[in-house]
Amino acid sequence: MKTNPLKINNNPSDIALRILLFALLWLILSEGSPSSWGIGAPAILLAVIASIALIPPVSLAWSEVPAFIGFFLIRSLAGGADVAWRALHPRMPIAPDLITYPLRIPPGLPQVFMINIVNLLPGTLIAELKQDSLTVHVLDRKQQIAIELESVEQRVARLFGVPLPVASQ
Repeated sequence: MKTNPLKINNNPSDIALRILLFALLWLILSEGSPSSWGIGAPAILLAVIASIALIPPVSLAWSEVPAFIGFFLIRSLAGGADVAWRALHPRMPIAPDLITYPLRIPPGLPQVFMINIVNLLPGTLIAELKQDSLTVHVLDRKQQIAIELESVEQRVARLFGVPLPVASQ
C-alpha cells in the first residue's frame, strides 16, 4: 500500500499560520506591490504544500518565544563583542579547542534547532553530531562553554516543550 507523501494531516490553525507567514514574507519581498500577487499567490500555495511535506507540525510554547529571542540576542551580542575583542587584540588571545558536550535533547527538530543556534553564537561551531553528543569547536578552551551549551539546550527544550532527562554528573 502506497502512502501519499503530501497527505495533509496538519490542523487548520497550523496551515493558516503557514499561509500567513509565507504571505507576510511575500509582502516584504515584493515591497507590497499589488501587481506581484499574481505570482505570489501560487508561490505561497506551493511553499505551504512543500512546508507541510517537509516540516512536521511543530508545537511551540509561544510564551517562551520572547524570552528565547531575548536570550539569543543578548548571547549573540556578548559573544560577538568577545570575538571582536579577541580579533582586534594585539596578542590575539585565542586557545581553540574541540569540546564534547553530551546531548540530552532528543533527536528531531528541537535538536536541529539547538545545533543551528549554537552555530550562530559567535566563537562556537558544531564540528560533529553523534546521536548522544556534540563536538563543538570553541575559540577559548578556558571559557565555560559547557555551561553555555547547557543553557541553550534548556532554553530550546522549553521552547519546544520537550522534557530533558536529568544530567548525569
